Amino acid sequence: MSLSTFRERWELFVGAILSVAVGVALVQASMVVLAATGEPQIPPGLSRQAEDQVREGFVGAATVMGMTAFLAMFLAVFIVSSTFGFTVVQRRRDLALLRLTGGSRGQLRMLLLSESLLLGVVGSVLGVPLGVVAQGIQTWLLIGMGLLPEGFSASFQVWAAVVAGVIGVGVALTGVFTASLRAARIRPLEALRETGEAARVMTVSRWLLGVSFASCTVAMVVWAQGANLIGAMLAALGISMFGAVAMSLLSPLVVPFTAWLVGIVVPAGALVGLARANLRDGVRRSAATASPLIVLVALLLGLAGTFGSLAAASGEEAKRSVAAQLVVSSTGEEAERLPAIEGVAVASRQNAVDITITVRSRSVYTGIVAVDAAEYARTHTLAPATGSLDALTGDTVFTGPAQHSERIKPGQVLAVEAGGQALQLTVVGGFPETLEAGDSFLVPRATLPVEVWAGAPTETVVQVVPGQDPDVVARRIEQAGFAQVQSVPEWAAARAENAQDGNVKILTVVMGLAGLYALMAVVNAVVIAGTERRREFAVARVTGLDRAQVVRTAVVEATAVAVIGVVLGCGVAGAGLIGISGAIHKAMGATVVYVPWTLLAVVAIGSVAVVAATSGITAAIATNPPAVSLVTTKE
Repeated sequence: MSLSTFRERWELFVGAILSVAVGVALVQASMVVLAATGEPQIPPGLSRQAEDQVREGFVGAATVMGMTAFLAMFLAVFIVSSTFGFTVVQRRRDLALLRLTGGSRGQLRMLLLSESLLLGVVGSVLGVPLGVVAQGIQTWLLIGMGLLPEGFSASFQVWAAVVAGVIGVGVALTGVFTASLRAARIRPLEALRETGEAARVMTVSRWLLGVSFASCTVAMVVWAQGANLIGAMLAALGISMFGAVAMSLLSPLVVPFTAWLVGIVVPAGALVGLARANLRDGVRRSAATASPLIVLVALLLGLAGTFGSLAAASGEEAKRSVAAQLVVSSTGEEAERLPAIEGVAVASRQNAVDITITVRSRSVYTGIVAVDAAEYARTHTLAPATGSLDALTGDTVFTGPAQHSERIKPGQVLAVEAGGQALQLTVVGGFPETLEAGDSFLVPRATLPVEVWAGAPTETVVQVVPGQDPDVVARRIEQAGFAQVQSVPEWAAARAENAQDGNVKILTVVMGLAGLYALMAVVNAVVIAGTERRREFAVARVTGLDRAQVVRTAVVEATAVAVIGVVLGCGVAGAGLIGISGAIHKAMGATVVYVPWTLLAVVAIGSVAVVAATSGITAAIATNPPAVSLVTTKE
């Protein structure tokens, strides 16, 4: 019987199969790439610093793919379960007829579970080759953003395909099982007449789940404001997911208000009135269509706002971290001329030196900066967490923000290799953790051989003489042969922009394919809803509307549903921004919020356009047969 149903109602099930296939593909690809990043492939012939950067890239790639895999699993669970549940709801009249002809509740559930098993298996099988394609795309993105080296490859893993397939089938069965329980409880006559329990959208279980997820979302927003930045970032992801589920469950409450609002915003007319009536009558259909759009908007805008806020905060922190007016980039040898330029009061030269510091059998090559402690203290505002910069002389070393989590205590002696010389440097203090990773170690420049820092990339923080115009001093520095001279605000903005560029790349990997999956689910829901309304459209046509009017009515209704999804998704994203802004305020004493207005406009306009176009095309196809033949068709 399940096979027969599949042959007769294949249009209804194609979307369900696609949702399983793409979900399985994303989960499989994410797990394969994540497993491959656990074994760094270091190209031969690299310097120590380059090898260290490659390893750090693999760690970053593993973190990104961990988020991607987690997000893919969430989307697969949400989209597959909601899609399969929607297909059951769309067939409640058919199921009621089965009950009236003698079928028991148990037989009804067995029929639905058999169908979902068949669809889940078919979708999982199709998802395996799609997973190989998705794996190639994710690898290409990671190489393109510089996290993985050229030539990196992730081999196909059978276990990943099996796990993803089990998830696909399991989620399909779970989604149908919960919907089948409710379908079996509804009396057949109520289902046929759309009365009683069959007409109730906000059931007790839906209320409980919706309020529970909403409460968890509010709790995470409150908690994030007092958490550290890592915790707040994870909370922002949780807020986007839990909030999206909550809004999806509670969205039927918004549909009647939207129908009323359409009557006010859009000029009155017969088609608008019909669209409003359809919204009020098809609350369940509207909520099911809006659900994947809520998830798409909440995740995309929520993550973009979170990453953007952190990047903006890092730029603000950089600007606050220096008590100076200019930043000059050069080599170490060139920077030695800066103190003699007229108008320069202090020139704190920070040489990024190529030396090795060993900490507990772990070698550190990057983020090691040679400084003059007195100059550094006069031009920087970040207070040490332990010790004092006054002690940073001779054979000593100061731990930077990047090493704060390693808990290196003052008094500990670290082995150092600098220009072929072996040194023993004593830790005399350290800086606290900052928004940016920051430097790993600060060492006295006078302790190192000249050849170590003379050719090193150097960033000099310049404090001008009181009363001197920084712009005039900057021109003098440029005239002295220094090519890159920036004001502190320009320097901080450039750092924030670089951080944001990296965040955009990360967001592209995390939400690229996942966003397309969610968008596909939106289109899928619109197509399923429209395909099952052929008889409804035919009735409208035989009562006086022409085909074009029916299509326009469907587009107006779909546009209103898309607006519901976008608005509720934006509300969830806003909750995430409240959480991350509180954490930033706690970390640096200032509120920094980044709202991705451009992305918001693109997502809002694009989502409404896609939903409207899909609804119009679906309605046009559904109204292609003669209306009389559809009206007389028995469902």
